[in-house]
Amino acid sequence: MAAQANPLFNLLPVVLIFVVFYFLLIRPQKKAQDEHKKMIAALKKNDEVITSGGIHGTIANVKDTSVTLKVDDNVKIEVQKNCISTVKRKVSE
Repeated sequence: MAAQANPLFNLLPVVLIFVVFYFLLIRPQKKAQDEHKKMIAALKKNDEVITSGGIHGTIANVKDTSVTLKVDDNVKIEVQKNCISTVKRKVSE
């Protein structure tokens, strides 16, 4: 008769795959999400930003869930805060 293999050895590949996925996919994504939340919380008037749709503008007004962007002379649009992808530079007042 053949000796029975320990059932824990059968689970070892699954555990190793989960560990690899955690360190290569889940952890970096969570870190990027946290950095984006900090950036959104730090938005203020006169910051130059780029939206996820590619619109470049300067923040004219900050509300709870949205910001008003000045994109040209006499042209302002309101976008959701979470649509801001990057802050180009912070302009001091």
